[in-house]
Amino acid sequence: MYISKIRIKNFRNFREKEVLFNDGINVIIGHNNSGKTNLIKALSLAIDTQTTKRLEIDDFNKHIPLDELKSNPPKISIAVHISQSENEDLHSDDLVTVGNWLIKLVNPYEALLTYEFFLPEKEQANYVNAITDLNDCDLIWKVIKHDFIRLYTTKIFGGDSKLQMTADTESLQKFDFQFLDAIRDVERDMFSGKNTLLRDVLDFFMDYEIKSAPETDKTKEHKEQEIKAKKRSFNESANTILDELQRRMKRGKEQILSYAKATGASFKNTIPDFQGEISDVELFSALKLIIEHEIDESRKISIPATHNGLGYNNLLFMSLLLAKMQVSADGGYLGNNAKVFPILAIEEPEAHLHPAMQYKFLKFLKENRNEKKRVRQVFIITHSTQLTSAVSLDEIICLHNENGETMVGYPGKVFSTEQNKSKKYVQRFLDATRSDMLFAQKVILVEGIAEQLLLSTLAQYEDKSLEDEHIAVINVGGRFFDHFLYLFDTTKSSFAIPKKVICITDRDPVRRERPRDDDSDEKSFEKCYPFEYKYDQGKYEYENHASNYIDNYKDATNIRFFSQDEESGKTFEYDLITSNPKLKLLITDSISNKKELQDLMDLYGSDTCEPLLERLKKNAENSRIKDGIINSQWSPIEKQKAIIAARYLNSVGKGENALELVYNLTENLLKNKDERADFQTPGYIREAIQWICS
Repeated sequence: MYISKIRIKNFRNFREKEVLFNDGINVIIGHNNSGKTNLIKALSLAIDTQTTKRLEIDDFNKHIPLDELKSNPPKISIAVHISQSENEDLHSDDLVTVGNWLIKLVNPYEALLTYEFFLPEKEQANYVNAITDLNDCDLIWKVIKHDFIRLYTTKIFGGDSKLQMTADTESLQKFDFQFLDAIRDVERDMFSGKNTLLRDVLDFFMDYEIKSAPETDKTKEHKEQEIKAKKRSFNESANTILDELQRRMKRGKEQILSYAKATGASFKNTIPDFQGEISDVELFSALKLIIEHEIDESRKISIPATHNGLGYNNLLFMSLLLAKMQVSADGGYLGNNAKVFPILAIEEPEAHLHPAMQYKFLKFLKENRNEKKRVRQVFIITHSTQLTSAVSLDEIICLHNENGETMVGYPGKVFSTEQNKSKKYVQRFLDATRSDMLFAQKVILVEGIAEQLLLSTLAQYEDKSLEDEHIAVINVGGRFFDHFLYLFDTTKSSFAIPKKVICITDRDPVRRERPRDDDSDEKSFEKCYPFEYKYDQGKYEYENHASNYIDNYKDATNIRFFSQDEESGKTFEYDLITSNPKLKLLITDSISNKKELQDLMDLYGSDTCEPLLERLKKNAENSRIKDGIINSQWSPIEKQKAIIAARYLNSVGKGENALELVYNLTENLLKNKDERADFQTPGYIREAIQWICS
């Protein structure tokens, strides 16, 4: 069996939401305060017998409408659905454990546990009377806090919650829910044999060579007799040691007891003395965890585990906890008290583990599930892009909070069978850097390195901060937006992550010659300049790479495409210059033809474009620019912008130039306003930033 889903109503940031789980590994991600920890807390309220069930006023979701608050006292409800696993043995203890909670009897079976925190029915009339004249939610919550929260009670129902059948405690105790939060004192919890965790683990694994022997080699009775013999032998040895202690304390004890007589502790012939025995289990309190370091083949040094780094000790703690869960699930050791369903929940394992250790730990958890002693279901809350990139899309659950409403996305479920190619592409693409798109509050997808490096700086010129808005800029390496938009397009899948996404793409106009009647071969599209675009439609047919995208997503609620103007735009670098035709700050050290570009900028603003055309070097590409400009119907000033932009575009190297532009534009931004060069953000970039930040 496995926990297949949870329905949460009115608990913390969950107004009313259903979350689906996997049979195995569940990696729960999302931006800060998206509800990851609250989700695990909700799960523990229903199935963890060790956690307190009592809640407080601040555990309620505060977005409950006024009319709902006035009609009935607020109630927190958490429904946990438990389903049959694939290839599950129906004769196992699983079905017996949840048998009284079944709501679906046919295969696959389904059971239901419902935790409720509610005001008893006899108090509800008093509640309605108390808030009748109140028309403000804040005032109603204050009344609940001061007059009614102490009267609230908790119940866990098994099966259909309408029947109000309390779940039996014996079955609930078959769940072993272990939660490791991000802030934990592992030294307190682990390193001394006085601690229950270490003592229980040591007790279980003592004489393990006997306990783990196959039944074919030793019967259960034979094992018990052999272990009892070892305990008797230990007790005899321990008694010898205690007798020796008594002999060594004989004179000293007389001195101690003389004080007892003098103070009156020996009143009415009562004489204090020392006596005792010690078992193998009690001696565990003398044991402490140490770490051995091998210096060479003949020498080792031992240091206390408390001297290790926090990350290493967290791994040791988790390994002990997993061993303890194995102990708790061993029916041969605990009999009817053994746990049936071990569940491990870990909050932010990356808090103490570097990336390589995160990978190793995740690999171990997956392998552990395939063994007989496995943890049955694992929940990992993480902000680690390393962990996210190491698991499959199907194992990821993404929480997203927008305007106080928590929403859930399932990256692996958004792809249909026909879209399996895109799913594989995204899976390969999501490395430790790019998987940031799943964590961010909002996302900007761009084609190349220049936009990726520069967008944050350009946003600052518009008095916006991508960092403050928790916006991730992801370079998809070309026009591969379709693959990634499946993750976010809520119009195509209810499993999509409903965060705001913009795609910034280049127009990149192209043309090809129209086929002649005697021409059997279809021509290929080739790049063209904006001033050539749609110039000779009798000879050429024209296209651009942005119009279809923009049209397809113009009505989408959370996705938009932005590109340059259809008539005058080409690429990001091209538009930088048409927006700033005289700004020499954009001519970086790595750019070629610097002197030519500087001269062209100096000539900008002439009555005609002739001076600029004459300044162009003589080569084939510049000849094409000249011909296109001469044939264009554009105004002289627009032609001048186009000449400089085309020449600039043909002179830049993408990566290095982008880094230098970031530096130049950032340095310019740091200057006093009266010293700062006037830089204009390209119009389509400005619109994109305004939309994503709104």
